[in-house]
Amino acid sequence: MALGSTIHKVSLNIADMTRHYYQQHELTVAVHPSENDLRFMVRLIAFALNATEQLAFTRGIGTDDEPEIQEKNLTNEIQLWIDFGQVDEKRIKKACGRAARVVIYTYHERKAKVWWEQNRQKLRRYKNLSVFHIDAQDAEAMASRNMNLQCSIDDGQLYLSDEFVTVNVPVIAYSE
Repeated sequence: MALGSTIHKVSLNIADMTRHYYQQHELTVAVHPSENDLRFMVRLIAFALNATEQLAFTRGIGTDDEPEIQEKNLTNEIQLWIDFGQVDEKRIKKACGRAARVVIYTYHERKAKVWWEQNRQKLRRYKNLSVFHIDAQDAEAMASRNMNLQCSIDDGQLYLSDEFVTVNVPVIAYSE
C-alpha cells in the first residue's frame, strides 16, 4: 500500500515591507511522503516571498505539466511558475515558454552550487528566469502539522517566527 501525502494546516501572516504586501493566508499544504521538513519549509518561505491573492500550491512533486506553486491571471495564463531544487534544464525551458516569470529556489547548498555551475551558461538565455538559494536549515525545526507563522520581509531580510522562536532565513540570488 502506497503512503499518502501528509496534510499541514498553516496560518501564515506575511508582512512584506519591500512589496508593501500585508496579508494573512490560511493554507492547506499536502506534503509528499518523499518530501522532508526542510523542503516543506522552503516551499512555505517561497510562498511568502511571492505571495499574492492568486498564488497557490499545485499538485506538487511528480507532476510534469505544472509548477509546484503558481499564480494564474483571470484568463488562466501562468504569470508565475515556482519550482524547487536542482531543476532539469528541459523543465526550465518548458516553464519559461509557458509562464511570464519563472523562479527556481534551491535549498541544499552544496548540491545547488554544483547544479548552478553546471547550468548557469545554459540558463542565461532565459530572460524570464530567476534563481535563488534559500538557507532554511534553522527554520526546518519549525515544521509541524498545524502551524501559526509570522513572516517579516524587509530590505532583503526574511524572518520567520512561531510561538517559540524567530529565525533569519537568508535568500541569496544567483548571479553571473
